[in-house]
Amino acid sequence: MMQKAGIAKPLQMLTLLTVVFLGDRAGAADKPPRPIWLHINGIGGERRMDHTLIRGLKAGGFDADYEFYDWTHGEDGLTALRNFTQNRKEADKVREMILRFAKERPDRPIYLSSHSGGAGIAVWALEDLPPDVKIESLLMMAPALSPTYDLSKALSHVRGKAYVFSSRYDSVILKTGTRMFGTIDRKFCEAAGLDGFVKPEGADDREYRKLVPQPYRRQWLLQYGNAGTHISAMGYQFSRLYIAPMLKKDLRAGAEPLTPRPVHAGRAAAAGES
Repeated sequence: MMQKAGIAKPLQMLTLLTVVFLGDRAGAADKPPRPIWLHINGIGGERRMDHTLIRGLKAGGFDADYEFYDWTHGEDGLTALRNFTQNRKEADKVREMILRFAKERPDRPIYLSSHSGGAGIAVWALEDLPPDVKIESLLMMAPALSPTYDLSKALSHVRGKAYVFSSRYDSVILKTGTRMFGTIDRKFCEAAGLDGFVKPEGADDREYRKLVPQPYRRQWLLQYGNAGTHISAMGYQFSRLYIAPMLKKDLRAGAEPLTPRPVHAGRAAAAGES
C-alpha cells in the first residue's frame, strides 16, 4: 500500500502539470495575434505630434507594436513636398516594410496611419502591394492628396476600413497652401483633408465603400480638445478617447456616407453642425 501511495503522488503531479501546460497552450492559441502599426508622418518630418497620436492609442487600450517611418530624412517642408521622384521611392520602402510584416507573421493585422503629405506615401505603397497582401485598416489624418485622387487600387489592399479625418478649419494649409504649393500628388487645389475625398468617375464603388469619412465636429473641441487644426486629429485625448475605441470596436462614430459631391459643396450643412 505504501508503494502504491508513493507512485500515486508523482502521477497526480504529472497529470496536474500536463493540464496546466495544455491549458496555457490553448489560451495562447485563442489569443489574437498582436497587431503591427506603422505610422507615416507628414512633410514636416517625424514630430512630437506623431508620437502623441501613438501615445493616445496606447493609453486608449489599442495594443500593438508601433513603428514610425520618416520618409523626409531631414529634407522636410517644401523640399519633401516637391520631390515627387524621391517620394515614390520612399513609398517603395514603405511597401517593402509592409511586405516584411506580412511575411514574418501572415496572421498579424497591419494598421497603417499617415498624416498630411504622408497620406500620399501610404497610398502609393498600398497600390504596389501584391494582390494577396492586405492591411487591416488605413487612417489618413488631414490627407494632403487631391480630393479626386482614385483610391481604388490602394483600397483593394485594405481588408477593413479606411478612415479619413478632415476639417474645413484646416484651410491655411489644405486650401491656401495646397493651392499655392500643390498637394503631394502635384495638384494645385484644395486637399482631401479639407473636405474629404470625392469618388472620381470610373472608380471602384465596392472599394470606396471601405472609406469612412470623419469630418470635423465642433463638439470635439470640448469633448477631446480637438480644434480642427492641421494636427488636432493627432491629439492625445482625441486619439485616446475617440480613435482607439473606434478601432477597437470598429464603430463608425460620427461617420458620413461618401457622396460624389463637388469639393466645395456642403459648407452650408457644416454651418448647421453642432
